[in-house]
Amino acid sequence: METLARKLIAGAAGHAAVATGDVVVCDVDLAMIHDSGGPRRVKPMLERLGRNVWDKDRVVVVSDHYVPADTDETRAIQELTRQWVQDENIANFYDQQGICHVVLPERGHLAPGMFCVGGDSHSPTGGAFGAYMFGIGATEMAGVLTTGSIWLRVPETILIEWDNQLGSYVTAKDMMLAVCGRIGMGGGRYQAIQYAGAAIRDLSMQDRMTLSNMAAELGAQAGLIAPDEVTAAYVTDAGGTLPDDWRDYRIEIADDPADHLLFDAAALSPQIAAPHSPANAADAGEFGDTGFNVAYIGACTGAKYVDLAAAASVLKGRRIASGVTLMVAPASRQDQDRAARDGVMKILEDAGAQFLPNSCGICAGYGEDRLAGDDICLSSTARNFKGRMGAPGSRVYLASPYTVAASAVAGRMRDPRDVMGG
Repeated sequence: METLARKLIAGAAGHAAVATGDVVVCDVDLAMIHDSGGPRRVKPMLERLGRNVWDKDRVVVVSDHYVPADTDETRAIQELTRQWVQDENIANFYDQQGICHVVLPERGHLAPGMFCVGGDSHSPTGGAFGAYMFGIGATEMAGVLTTGSIWLRVPETILIEWDNQLGSYVTAKDMMLAVCGRIGMGGGRYQAIQYAGAAIRDLSMQDRMTLSNMAAELGAQAGLIAPDEVTAAYVTDAGGTLPDDWRDYRIEIADDPADHLLFDAAALSPQIAAPHSPANAADAGEFGDTGFNVAYIGACTGAKYVDLAAAASVLKGRRIASGVTLMVAPASRQDQDRAARDGVMKILEDAGAQFLPNSCGICAGYGEDRLAGDDICLSSTARNFKGRMGAPGSRVYLASPYTVAASAVAGRMRDPRDVMGG
């Protein structure tokens, strides 16, 4: 039986079937680029080739890295991005509306069965929708933009199955840190990771996006989840087009029984990953004496609506501890507006949070709020590599929004269940 990855790739390649290890050329349904790795990189290449984009309706551009544009250089990059979009007549341009991996699905651009590429390493986020999506560099992106196609080697599929149900204050972020800790940063080895099981089916789409996004931390090319009614409802509500055959992509198998890894969601505790790797994950309770001065709720894995709401459920009626700065950068304008309507933003503000723009921000090392050399940060981001969020001397620990918020209240790293009594 074919895997989900092979079915998606075969469809894009125009073949009845493909085998693991085959090298095929695939037609691209959608290409996503952002201000950092997009027009400023690909524009000179396209000009040298004397080519324009192959299909303006299949390209999505998002300004999310150099936001806000607070220097002459960043303002020039933003202006170049806007001018290129205008010159190429690209309608799907989201200027300072949030992080590309969140904006893309919330605006209805992803659906089951699609084959997509993105100019960012966390582009596997699209796999949460039963689409095959992966990140590529600027040179490959220039090729896609001129031809509408790309080659790839058909990967093996590692199936990561989560049985049972998650406990209170345990999230998709904890699941991913636990997987990183078990199989390591290279555990995906170019392959396609697919998530399955009862605990996966219980997750919201935004939580599923966190899993697919962090397939990149495993070294995988793609992070897939078979579509179901939750997927279909999200796509429809976002204004997307749900294909008639979307149920045909409900496939959950590995290439080999040895590549089927089983996890017990009921046994999982909230996780914290120590510097400088997501693979340095352990139960949050083991970090109880660790102090920190910056709590950061941001990024595509940690500041979507569900993440903001999780943090607010902890912070309601509480204040952050003295000596801790809580910074919140909502992942998209749309999610921030929803959180404002629901009272979530007010709860965060009353707890003492400082708000940053809807952008990648310090997660990707941009902006004035980057970490200083002596900062110790507990963050809801996907990566804690040395120097990524600021000065090389800073230290970043990773956790879920529940854990970040609870620890900010306690003034020390804590299992959120200890703070909430759950």
